[in-house]
Amino acid sequence: MFSVSALNGSGEALRLLPWSGEDGKPCYLAGGGNGYISRMADEMEDAQLDMAAEILGHAADMLADSRTTSVQLRFLAARMSEALRDVCRVAESRGARIPEPPCPDAEDSEG
Repeated sequence: MFSVSALNGSGEALRLLPWSGEDGKPCYLAGGGNGYISRMADEMEDAQLDMAAEILGHAADMLADSRTTSVQLRFLAARMSEALRDVCRVAESRGARIPEPPCPDAEDSEG
């Protein structure tokens, strides 16, 4: 499900944004990550993570309540599916921006 980091024509990594474009296709952002769109994406990711945590809390309450109906559980499952999709996209985007650790020299590993 997780894709390899997208690169632009010059080999620069592109940031996966927390929203989709037309036809549900992923949107990417080029640049250093300090501009308006990058800050907006950061805020949206934070909101998506907060919403997922809130839905998870509601799920615990609803599952503990024996009066919860099947209709309510289906609605909850739909919202949890949306939240999980958002959280996966945030994880993919943030994971792609983690710098690679330095690779030890082959000489250092011998011995």
